[in-house]
Amino acid sequence: MGDKLIAKLRTIATDKTWAAPVLWISSVQYFVAQLIVIAAWPVPHSWQQNYISDLGNTACGAYENVAVCSPLHPLMNISFAIFGLTIFVGSILFYAQFERTRLSAVSFSLMALSGVGSVLVGAFPENTISELHFIGAFLGLVIGNVAIVLLAFALKKLHIAFRLYSAASGVVALIAFGLFYSQNYLGVGVGGMERVVSYSFTTWMVVFGIYMVRARRY
Repeated sequence: MGDKLIAKLRTIATDKTWAAPVLWISSVQYFVAQLIVIAAWPVPHSWQQNYISDLGNTACGAYENVAVCSPLHPLMNISFAIFGLTIFVGSILFYAQFERTRLSAVSFSLMALSGVGSVLVGAFPENTISELHFIGAFLGLVIGNVAIVLLAFALKKLHIAFRLYSAASGVVALIAFGLFYSQNYLGVGVGGMERVVSYSFTTWMVVFGIYMVRARRY
């Protein structure tokens, strides 16, 4: 039993294909960081009315008529940046593991671009250079979910159930973004609708990472 465990550990250590799944699974830190940062707020935080980006806001006061004060904003902005880097690097590593078609190249390129967007969100909080922040948010919220839909068609070796889940996840997130942009929040508020978009994307990344680890059957 011990020899088998050691053999498996050696396989994981020498087979670099584990790196991409682990990177994307580590995206769970994005959720953890938000909970920690929210807990430190001296003013009430509203999941319905506060944007996720409010957690990285560097000032205390009213931002777009909503109370914002995030003492741990450096932690949130670092989390945004790390999240973006894991998306970017993971996209490159995953692309190398699948059949290289034009569609897969476009899909993983868009996914990597969404990672750049998340880095921009962390580097330029909403109350600093807002234009760059909004560009980053658009890349993360829209381009990333477009990439997921395309990957559902590009990665034909994945189980059909996972491909359907991928397509559904991306479509739901894009519809939610349309509602978010048109200010139709369906009772969940601006922050709630934004989280539907963002959390669908992040959850898919973690699930994809777990799926790929299991597919390797270590």
